[in-house]
Amino acid sequence: MHEQLPPVPSRQLTDEEAAAQVVIREILKAPPIQSTNPKIAFMFLTPGPLPFEKLWDKFFHGHEDRFSVYVHASRAKPVHASRYFAGREIHSDKVVWGKISMVDAERRLLANALKDPDNQQFVLLSDSCVPLHNFDYVYNYLLFTNVSFLDCFEDPGPHGGGRYSEHMLPEVERKDFKKGSQVS
Repeated sequence: MHEQLPPVPSRQLTDEEAAAQVVIREILKAPPIQSTNPKIAFMFLTPGPLPFEKLWDKFFHGHEDRFSVYVHASRAKPVHASRYFAGREIHSDKVVWGKISMVDAERRLLANALKDPDNQQFVLLSDSCVPLHNFDYVYNYLLFTNVSFLDCFEDPGPHGGGRYSEHMLPEVERKDFKKGSQVS
């Protein structure tokens, strides 16, 4: 049986990109980590303070050993009203909506969350997100599902396909460009 070869890249990869491919391949081969204390990583991508932080504080209260919080505030360092958010900031350069800096910020949040092997599920949230169910419901739903939630669709309007740029070629062709949400 022949091992399937990876596709030939449409451009020359940097050393960092080539190394990342090797690392990802090795990670995917590794057996999953069996946590004795599985947690959900709540990753907030926000321009500044979280307007619903007190609501999240009530949501998290009493479940301290079953979640982690990570906050990426791109414009202003927030002053936190909740102990669950204090000291949880992930810093980086300014983030501009719809630009690659947003993807970089999301990657930075995920990289920090992956440092904790107990984090088994990862939820990306914006500053306008609020919990609609109690913590136990969300925890059980996410921890005991084998489904990933991703929102991606074709949108021919100005906020979807209208944002396509020829500068994305050759990596992203127009036919492959979809609208997605970082929060689902």
